Amino acid sequence: MDDVAAVVFDLDGVLVDSEQVWDEVRRAYVHERGGRWEADSTRRMMGMSTAEWSGYLASLGVPGTAQDIAADIGGAIAERYGSAAPLLPGAADAVRALVSLAPLGVASSSPRALIELVLAHAGLTDHFVEVVSSEEVARGKPAPDVYLEAARRLGVPAAGCVAVEDSSNGLRAAAAAGMAVIAVPNRHFPPDAEALRLAAVTIVSTAELTPAVVHAAAAAHHPA
Repeated sequence: MDDVAAVVFDLDGVLVDSEQVWDEVRRAYVHERGGRWEADSTRRMMGMSTAEWSGYLASLGVPGTAQDIAADIGGAIAERYGSAAPLLPGAADAVRALVSLAPLGVASSSPRALIELVLAHAGLTDHFVEVVSSEEVARGKPAPDVYLEAARRLGVPAAGCVAVEDSSNGLRAAAAAGMAVIAVPNRHFPPDAEALRLAAVTIVSTAELTPAVVHAAAAAHHPA
């Protein structure tokens, strides 16, 4: 399986069942502060970097700076996670099963502090060679920046990586980076059909993520 240079995971919706937590916290925050939540706000923010989504919330009429908003939301999410983030069933086992296959990375839209919190709670910190938050790059998903940066830090070509994603913007970002993509469609906010077609392999849950599935995605991405 030397055709897999690295496996790069999204966090929210792939390792941790948190997309709906982010949605609930942001909705409540906007409504409590007199802002106007729009019909497409949830999907628009999926994959945005911290600077992007906090700026977007400010544009909805929420008082305070984008930095203030980001700090408030981040604190509320950490409080909701408590002492144990809502890890998806089988996610930790899937990560452990892939450690011997290739170097592992995280490319997430969550702030680095929350990524590190989740991985620490799950006992997975040492399994990941590199962790990149989209707040550390110029653009959030669907731009490929966070995935390209993960490949750069891992020291491997992006085209040799396999990414694991759950959302429309995430699938688009990983595909735009040139990576083979495994889709784990988010059950709360399923990706659209066009984005799903970018995946080399689709599985029902992260628990189904095995070395054989990763190998199949890489093979489909680079057919002989």
